[in-house]
Amino acid sequence: MNASRSPTQELTRSLIARSSVTPEDAGCLELITARLAPLGFVCERIDGGGVSNLWARRGTARPLIVFAGHTDVVPTGPLADWHSDPFVPTERDGFLFGRGAADMKASLAAFVTSIEAFVSANPAHPGSIALLLTSDEEGDATHGTTLVVETLRARGETLDYCIVGEPTSSATLGDTIKNGRRGSLSGKLTVKGIQGHIAYPHLARNPIHLAAPALAELAAETWDEGNEYFPPTSWQMSNIKAGTGATNVIPGALEVMFNFRFATVHTADELKRRVHEILDRHGFDYELAWTLGGRPFLTPRGNLVAAMESAIQGTLAITPELSTTGGTSDGRFIADICPQVVEFGPVNATIHKLNECIALDAIEPLSAIYRRTLENLLTASDKA
Repeated sequence: MNASRSPTQELTRSLIARSSVTPEDAGCLELITARLAPLGFVCERIDGGGVSNLWARRGTARPLIVFAGHTDVVPTGPLADWHSDPFVPTERDGFLFGRGAADMKASLAAFVTSIEAFVSANPAHPGSIALLLTSDEEGDATHGTTLVVETLRARGETLDYCIVGEPTSSATLGDTIKNGRRGSLSGKLTVKGIQGHIAYPHLARNPIHLAAPALAELAAETWDEGNEYFPPTSWQMSNIKAGTGATNVIPGALEVMFNFRFATVHTADELKRRVHEILDRHGFDYELAWTLGGRPFLTPRGNLVAAMESAIQGTLAITPELSTTGGTSDGRFIADICPQVVEFGPVNATIHKLNECIALDAIEPLSAIYRRTLENLLTASDKA
């Protein structure tokens, strides 16, 4: 161990050095388990479908505070475009470089070291602490957190608070807490026409022409105004495909792929109904297949948000803002069995990019924030 490095920096480096490209774990969970078991955690592997999952819990009492995250990382992209090997943690210009540095191996390391520090100071703490970790967040996400949540639900277990270690900070560590995420609902629309020669349009039925007014209406529709925590619901087309490639053939079908990012103002079923109402008004023949990527979730101001805000203020002397922007996360699955879920982690400027990195001076404060959050939730009232 390098004496100049903090414990959290050392563990972050050890995790980065494991080439855990989704859905591979590459030994990350074994490393973490080896740190947790001596603290009295009961560590259970809930693997499935080629995915590695860990549920580790210390204590049986309530409240139960869970740290959740993933050991897998996205592919590196062209190795020649990295300034250093993505799986050889490298310090340069005040940053630690490596795939997963910010998303989210520094958070995993901070989970562990924050718990070690907290348990050392509070060996008989009230409540319970757990970790829910998976190697399938960056991939299909079908055998990861969802499998663990289903297993816990089948046992009748519920969580009280959950902190997901996603990189939420925008410009500097601590400036943003995600207290919810929009839902994701995708559709594949097939508009049926009749193929024919473009010189004889009366003998054909052009699905592009049929669908264009309806698509324009969908694009112009105001679905809602959002609310205190969420921006307005967004409907966006992502792909349109029709035709044979020839300029003299009217296509027989049009395929359109689209996606909603929606707030808690609506359910997925309500949005589906409104889309079908618009399409049906235009009177063409179509098929529409839906895929619900995730329901929205929201944690209003309460115990968990207050505990984390206080921890950030006490560590960094800044006040974070609450946000629900961005894509989806595994928090959407955990919210099914946990009433309060937030996401908090490092600056996200380099995640999924070449030369991903994290500021070295942000790593130990991240651990301190997680530790203070534990103190605020588990011991503050006990000491009051």
